[in-house]
Amino acid sequence: MKRQPSQPIVCMLSSVRIALLAIVCCAVTSVTSAEDWKQFRGPNSTGVSTENKPLPVEFSFEKNVLWSAELGRGIASPVIASGRVFETTMLDKQTFAVMAFDAKSGKKLWQKEFPAGKVPEITPPNEHASSTPATDGDRVYVYFSTLGVMAFNAADGKLLWKQPIAMPHYLMGWGPANSPIVHEDLVIFNIDDDLDPFLVAFDRYSGDVRWKTPRPEMLGGFSTPVMCTAGGRTDLVLAGSGKMKGYDPQTGKELWTCNSLLRTIMTTPVVVDDTIYMSLQSYGDTERVLKFALLQWRDTNQDGKLTKTELEKVFWKKFDKGDKNKDGALVGDEIDAAFQAPSNMAGGGNIIQAIRGGGKGDVTKTHLLWNLDSKAPSNIASPLAYDGRLFVVKKGGISSAFNLKDGSTAWPRKRIRNFGNYYASPIAGDGKIYVTGENGFIVVLKAGPKPEILAKNDMGDSCIATPAISNGRIYIRTLKKLYCIGK
Repeated sequence: MKRQPSQPIVCMLSSVRIALLAIVCCAVTSVTSAEDWKQFRGPNSTGVSTENKPLPVEFSFEKNVLWSAELGRGIASPVIASGRVFETTMLDKQTFAVMAFDAKSGKKLWQKEFPAGKVPEITPPNEHASSTPATDGDRVYVYFSTLGVMAFNAADGKLLWKQPIAMPHYLMGWGPANSPIVHEDLVIFNIDDDLDPFLVAFDRYSGDVRWKTPRPEMLGGFSTPVMCTAGGRTDLVLAGSGKMKGYDPQTGKELWTCNSLLRTIMTTPVVVDDTIYMSLQSYGDTERVLKFALLQWRDTNQDGKLTKTELEKVFWKKFDKGDKNKDGALVGDEIDAAFQAPSNMAGGGNIIQAIRGGGKGDVTKTHLLWNLDSKAPSNIASPLAYDGRLFVVKKGGISSAFNLKDGSTAWPRKRIRNFGNYYASPIAGDGKIYVTGENGFIVVLKAGPKPEILAKNDMGDSCIATPAISNGRIYIRTLKKLYCIGK
């Protein structure tokens, strides 16, 4: 008869099995709990990490740096997936590069370089390497003005496909800074310029154009598309001049429009449940339509009119459309007729809004939940919805917060002790809000009903790019370097 093991041995074997199972479970948990940050501002462009790992409070370009890497020059934000960090940069004035690093060690995995060619005019603080990549973990998708949209194998950097994009043109000479997103089997990309704005979707595997939707009412802007699920339907939502619009992500068909925004759009909305929150500053009051900005920026001899010699040649066709009396000059309303859609004469101002997603047609009267005329918003830094409040920061280091439910003020215009410009958007995680200033200082706030400053950290160089969070680490891109910060 086969001898059975004694009871103590059985207990010991069971304990070993349980211990091994616990180790495996912990290993699996450590992998799956590490959240990827796959696009500009992470999950659906919210800027919010849902990890439960503690994040560092005090750091600098020397303190709590796990690794750093020289990049070149640029302001594209880092994105992270499957243990890799992706970045873009200008190695020199003529060479654009895409890079991949090991997220844990900082080891460079691959680098692909491309001749940039004749790059477009840009206005500081914009840089040529400004578009944040997007990734699905297997591939990384990158936009560059002279090269178009490109897809690379995430593991080895092999170029998988490349789609040209018409060069965008901006009346104010801002230069391109738009970033793609990935949704299901699509790479979605928007270019709102002043010549031929459009929204396009590529098959993420083949690069084929699945659909392309013109946006003729729009002026130059840089908002990133977001997804909003309401009433059982998921819409592609995009902010643009004067209007927030919802599209069918599979066809590009416009589903709804909320005609409540301002003229110039550089911020990206954030979505919480079925509600879209937007903060926006467009210089001037509601009467400041495009002509006032153009006369300020393009009327070189300050004679109160625009001539063709004061504009790029690509705009001459639009110029002729507005020149009703054919005298070779645009004056007054002729400027708006040439460059701003008659159905969308949006002006300037400062607003914070909550718009319920979904609907059909014009939802301005039915889905605009609340609308604040506030001096709080930035013209570039996007809002942050976190801990039940909408947090905004603007030039001068002035922060404000509003309750998500009704827009009531949580705190009004409080300084966070870092004077200067704010182009990066705030991010949050682990009960903390990270606010990045152009001067290279990152202020850490404790999330709560009042602005409590925990630390002010010096990264040693200008910071325009929005940081990323993954696996308890913060990835910070200064103008020339990439830092991995952690405990």
